Amino acid sequence: MRRIQALIMGMALLLSCLYTPELVWGEEEQGQQTESAQSEEEAQMEEQAQEEAAVDISAPSAILMEASTGTVIYEKDADTARPPASVTKVMTMLLIFDALEAGSIKLEDEVTTSEYAASMGGSQVFLEPGETQTVDTMLKCIAVASANDACVAMAEYICGSEEEFVRRMNERADGLGMENTNFINCNGLDAEGHVTSARDIALMSRELITKYPQIHDYSMIWMENITHNTSKGTSEFGLTNTNKLVRQYEYATGLKTGSTGEAKFCVSATGEKNGIELIAVVMAAENSKDRFADAVKLLNYGFGKCQLYTDDSVPDVQSADVKGGVEDTVSVKRSADFSYLDMTGANMGEIEKKTEMEKKISAPVRKGDVLGHIVYLLDGKEIGRTELIAGEDVEKAGFFDFFKKALENAFL
Repeated sequence: MRRIQALIMGMALLLSCLYTPELVWGEEEQGQQTESAQSEEEAQMEEQAQEEAAVDISAPSAILMEASTGTVIYEKDADTARPPASVTKVMTMLLIFDALEAGSIKLEDEVTTSEYAASMGGSQVFLEPGETQTVDTMLKCIAVASANDACVAMAEYICGSEEEFVRRMNERADGLGMENTNFINCNGLDAEGHVTSARDIALMSRELITKYPQIHDYSMIWMENITHNTSKGTSEFGLTNTNKLVRQYEYATGLKTGSTGEAKFCVSATGEKNGIELIAVVMAAENSKDRFADAVKLLNYGFGKCQLYTDDSVPDVQSADVKGGVEDTVSVKRSADFSYLDMTGANMGEIEKKTEMEKKISAPVRKGDVLGHIVYLLDGKEIGRTELIAGEDVEKAGFFDFFKKALENAFL
């Protein structure tokens, strides 16, 4: 009996030694993980606090984005849906440029103003029913003078009705990932449910200025006259840019202002300095002065914090061997230029790049197939990569292709 009791006590002691440390270690690990998560959260909160202290924005919603990479540099309540006023017209102009690119309209096309378009009110250029203006002039009226009547005239010209145009606006917004946006009209007049967010405005602004940089030719016009030709005769009308940054801020490149009773004062301000293009969005500022002051603070903050590395050079490897193809090689191209935005003050001259690609590619090869990558490294860490793609098709070789090659080799 004593032996059995001693054996049981010994086993209990052994089990205690084996399992207790594991339990204690598990609890310690869990505690360390919790502390790590807490410290990471605290670090993020501290970083955000420092950021907000560095950029004192008075408006309730704002965001700063770098255009080429889409990197968000600063944000403040950027996802709250708010009325955007005439900043809506960024999407309207985007759809106009889409139509120009598609060839469905041309800049010299004559657009006739309907009675409905002429009745818009608000900011307008006083187009009269039946009056015609070119697409080019309509774009100037929208970009410079924020003309509500010109917006509706263009919407009807492109889609037949404003309703269909607005449907396409929302469709385009979905495609850009604008999750907090719902357009009711094409000009931004206050309407129930017509909302977007600072982040969404930045997304559509980025699409407009990167895909159609010629928008700056319109948004940077300070003053220009247009001519009204109506049944009452011919008259000149002066356009003056609603975006005062065009004259007041040396790095300004656009883009669009907006203000209504519900939206208060909004702006999507773009600027460029040393090859870096930024988008500063401000929503619901109390007055026009605060709106522009906040935008300038954001832009200056971004220009002081950012440096951009770009690479559009020809790849080191310009062709790849093809196994079993009608051709022995295929040309290699980069799919896109590479951009990297640094906000830490790193030495961009130390960025290295290396090529990763299979030694032989098996046929068939299709133009655009990914054959490898250029990998970019900074301090030994990957900061991004760009694809290397096939420049043309290479079909798989058949019997007669191999026979032809054999004959050619025999007579060499």
